[in-house]
Amino acid sequence: PPGMENVQQLSNDMQKKSFEVINCVCLCLCEPDRVLVRVQDLTPENADQLIWLRARVHTSRAKGKQCFLVLRQQQFNVQALVAVGDRASKQMVKFAANITKESIVDVEALVRKVEQKIESCSQQDVELHIERIFVISQAEPRLPLQLEDAVRPDGEGEEEGRATVNQDTKLDNRVIDLRTTTSQAIFRLQSGVCQLFRETLTKKGFVEIQTPKIISAASEGGANVFTVSYFKTSAYLAQSPQLYKQMCICADFDKVFCVGPVFRAEDSNTHRHLTEFVGLDIEMAFSYHYHEVIDSITDTMVQIFKGLFQTEIQTVNKQYPSEPFKFLEPTLRLEYTEALAMLHEAGVEMGDEDDLSTPNEKLLGRLVKEKYDTDFYVLDKYPLAVRPFYTMPDPNNPKYSNSYDMFMRGEEILSGAQRVHDAQMLTDRAIHHQIDLEKIKAYIDSFRYGAPPHGGGGIGLERVCMLYLGLHNVRQTSMFPRDPKRLTP
Repeated sequence: PPGMENVQQLSNDMQKKSFEVINCVCLCLCEPDRVLVRVQDLTPENADQLIWLRARVHTSRAKGKQCFLVLRQQQFNVQALVAVGDRASKQMVKFAANITKESIVDVEALVRKVEQKIESCSQQDVELHIERIFVISQAEPRLPLQLEDAVRPDGEGEEEGRATVNQDTKLDNRVIDLRTTTSQAIFRLQSGVCQLFRETLTKKGFVEIQTPKIISAASEGGANVFTVSYFKTSAYLAQSPQLYKQMCICADFDKVFCVGPVFRAEDSNTHRHLTEFVGLDIEMAFSYHYHEVIDSITDTMVQIFKGLFQTEIQTVNKQYPSEPFKFLEPTLRLEYTEALAMLHEAGVEMGDEDDLSTPNEKLLGRLVKEKYDTDFYVLDKYPLAVRPFYTMPDPNNPKYSNSYDMFMRGEEILSGAQRVHDAQMLTDRAIHHQIDLEKIKAYIDSFRYGAPPHGGGGIGLERVCMLYLGLHNVRQTSMFPRDPKRLTP
């Protein structure tokens, strides 16, 4: 079969010792009825069963006539033993000890209960006594990073001289780094966020839509866009699905959401900015008040917080300890003027119509946590001067607007508003902001044929995961991050 030549080279030294190394294709052909057991399913109930299992060699340690292996599948691992006896020769023990870390192996083994828990493995109550072992895919002897170093908390073991792995090294070798228990937990939890987002909104009557990412004009009306060659002209990568979400509301879809990439050409090398991220976007028509939109979004976030997997959270906390994320039901909603009063009381000097700086956002987050004991809250009624042209002014106070931001641990995760749904009013607002009307003509035209009052917002998936887990950098929650300095892998 294809690939057999690689296996042959590996097995030449073993043939004289009567030990077999077989290509995985051959294994499937020879053993079509073989059932492979999952590591996570190994419990004392499997004791004395002879099972087959495929996993990576996480570690191996030879000691006399024995070789101890730790076999890993994703975030689960189990201790295995090859010992000289009726079912294993000295050559087999030596062979097992020489299998390189991260190689994929098939083992036939007897499940045994252990008298003392194996604290270093996820399967603490059992171990495997290997009777046969086959190398399916051999890893190179020299790894770009060691997984045990990559999961070591910062500062731990420095006195003993044990290594940690810096972020750039992890990202340069992302395929290896993603195998760690911490990374496995982070991205399974991220998958859970998306799943709960979809499930919750679908139950609320929302329709999932897919919007174009190549567009003819800057979606936010600003300069932070990526220009791409489009045949004989230029196009842009979408900064937001804003226009298309609103067009769907005008087309009577009533409630829509989308999950997809968002592009921002901002030269921001901070802990929370990416040039490409996953947007969780919501837009909906409301009946009487834009707070209906806020309530729908906050309830969706609460359902996500309540539904996330505790096992994954605990796994991440082993490497990155953090305070448990706290939230209220219903979600705390403060008006901008209340937030300013809290900041003024804390000694911050800023005007009534000034936007919040990042340090002031973080300070406000701490003040809110102290006063209300919540890490998640809404700030409502932003000054109109600091919001985009399509934001609906507050009908009772022209200095403010029907707009809102949502925060987790003192950092913004959503910016939203009631949208201006009248074409003439939208035109006037664009002129006030000195926006070229020709560039947003398609956007304004969407509202000329009857548009219901509506609002929405956009959430950054990676930022939500980072803040919920109390991590220090959004690149930890982006599988293959893109920023001004990173375009690979």
